[in-house]
Amino acid sequence: MNGRTRTPAGELARKGFIDASRAAELFNGLPECTDELVDALAAAADPDQALAGLVDLQAADLVGTLQALAEEPWRRRLIAVLGGSQALGQHLIAHPGDLTALQPEPARWSAEQIRADLLAEVGLAERADDGLAELAMAVADDPGAADRLRLANKRHLLRIAGRDLSSTQPTAIVDQIAAELADLADAIMVCALAIARAQTPHAERARLGIVALGKCGAQELNYLSDIDVLFVGEPATDEVGQTEAISIANRIAGATARICSAHSAAGTIWQVDAALRPEGNAGPLVRSLEGHRSYYQRWAKNWEFQAMLKARPMAGDPELTRGFLDITTPLVWQVGGRENFMSDVQAMRRRVVSLIPAKDAQSEIKLGAGGLRDVEFSVQALQLVHGRVDERLRHRGTLVSLQALAEHGYVGRDDSAALDASYRFERCIEHRIQVAKLRRSHLMPPDEADRRRIARSMGMSEAADLWTSWRRTARDVESRQNKIFYSPLLLTVSKLSDDQIRLSPDAAKDRLKALGFSDPGSALRHIEALTTGSSRAVEIRRQLMPAMIGWLATGPNPDLGLISFRRLSETMGTTPWYLRALRDGGQMAELLATILSSSRYDIAMIERDPAAVQLLAEPDELVPRDRTSLDGSMDAVVRRHDGEKEAIDAVRALRRRELLRLALGDVLGRIDLDALGRGLSDLAGATVGAALA
Repeated sequence: MNGRTRTPAGELARKGFIDASRAAELFNGLPECTDELVDALAAAADPDQALAGLVDLQAADLVGTLQALAEEPWRRRLIAVLGGSQALGQHLIAHPGDLTALQPEPARWSAEQIRADLLAEVGLAERADDGLAELAMAVADDPGAADRLRLANKRHLLRIAGRDLSSTQPTAIVDQIAAELADLADAIMVCALAIARAQTPHAERARLGIVALGKCGAQELNYLSDIDVLFVGEPATDEVGQTEAISIANRIAGATARICSAHSAAGTIWQVDAALRPEGNAGPLVRSLEGHRSYYQRWAKNWEFQAMLKARPMAGDPELTRGFLDITTPLVWQVGGRENFMSDVQAMRRRVVSLIPAKDAQSEIKLGAGGLRDVEFSVQALQLVHGRVDERLRHRGTLVSLQALAEHGYVGRDDSAALDASYRFERCIEHRIQVAKLRRSHLMPPDEADRRRIARSMGMSEAADLWTSWRRTARDVESRQNKIFYSPLLLTVSKLSDDQIRLSPDAAKDRLKALGFSDPGSALRHIEALTTGSSRAVEIRRQLMPAMIGWLATGPNPDLGLISFRRLSETMGTTPWYLRALRDGGQMAELLATILSSSRYDIAMIERDPAAVQLLAEPDELVPRDRTSLDGSMDAVVRRHDGEKEAIDAVRALRRRELLRLALGDVLGRIDLDALGRGLSDLAGATVGAALA
């Protein structure tokens, strides 16, 4: 960079600087200043903050800063960080040597790269010959190891934030950023555990494994989250007693948590939270494998298994972490069929929302209505209910699980795409809030300047744009969540056994007979015809059938209902909305089952006009229309046709549709006898009037 320019305050104001007079003074104080630099700073999320940080950084390390500014990609990442994170800017000013972390082109580091870098930073060596990440050397007498770990963590946060904040498509990479932050947390825990073991007397007598849970387990970590973990301990040898080993493992686990959570002159890392362990904070910090087995097989509640859905090995003894997952994973995939599972999950979600302070209700990005937790709970409920028998749904991460649910027909493609985009958008906002000051928060900041910074970092112009986009997103998520999370189909399937969901021939025959089907063999052939194949329509029918069988059985003629459902599904098989409406349309599938197993007249009417099943999508509309409304509809269809025959045919079609409306309402108990008589009379009068016209 050569030469300098003087930029008037008025021009700086037009370029986006808020305190233009102060900005002009700061620019004048820079050793070198060009139009190119002014424009680069003006493009920052917070131009004033970026400029002030740059001035302070040059005072701390003029040579290093000038080198960074001389290379456009390096300069862009530096300014993006200074404008997006006051906390990381302050770290750079205190440790200007970390400028080099922003120099290379952004790329995600592998978990192995991050771990090796941190181990080297704190003076630990890793044995590579067995692939188990065991430490060959520790630093028991080095009091600076923990501080070097804290500084190395900040350097990696700086590197990751440089890639994140300089991206032109931050929502597209938000899952990659979250996964790399989780990899960093894993590496931190490996190092912290090694330091803790080195500083704990007799540590060699105990084995300790650390399991990641929550966002860390799902590799969906924020810049500053509590790290949810669970500890497993065992004796290192047969000569060590269980009580002694667990006592030592407790001390190691406590020391590991303190290294991560403690504050020092080098800062802090994050809080380790073991509250999801058996019995929560009232229970022991470390349990043996057998202790965990006993608890989860006998005492654990539904929500605890939901929490274990995201469990994965994190650090320490791999045999123990794998052993823990071997115990809990089969139990996780049984909980979706437990008594009251869906009602418990729904009640827990409502309770979380109710506990949000009123002043924060409209600002909660994570827990509020339409927030991140709504997407996560909906995805987890579908996984746990259907994943009992469908292993394709068994993933930890929210977005990959949502993709699997859509791919295999459990969620509509439109809903999946919308929820994916909404989740990415809200996670990106959450990341921007936290990276600003490296403080844990899930609230949209009240200050307009903070909102403006977030908006600009995400490609929007003003604070109001961010608020409008977020509220629109939250409303959309809440609407889709209500449809999925409170689906009658999901509730019904959650009450079925695994065998009932699988519909294996023997189990299906037994169930069909018990439910009242007079010809289970024939019914089973209809079911096989509906559920054999690999098309998306077959996938959806396969999900529907366990619930449909139960609903059909509530009618007087289940066998008739099943064969009618098969005929209707074959007729409507290529109609995009039909199966989607049955899966996602509230009570529509249950109402259709009731109709098909109850009324030959309704079945005949539906077979003549299969698209008329759409009437069931709005049960409140299954009531008689008044004469004025009917006359208007009849008149409209007559006017749309020039020929007499075509007009009469159209009137007949409308009459059939209205007769079906009345018949459906009658069978479903939505219309009493008097109202039905008036409805039939009004329809007859309107039909005759249209014919005369």
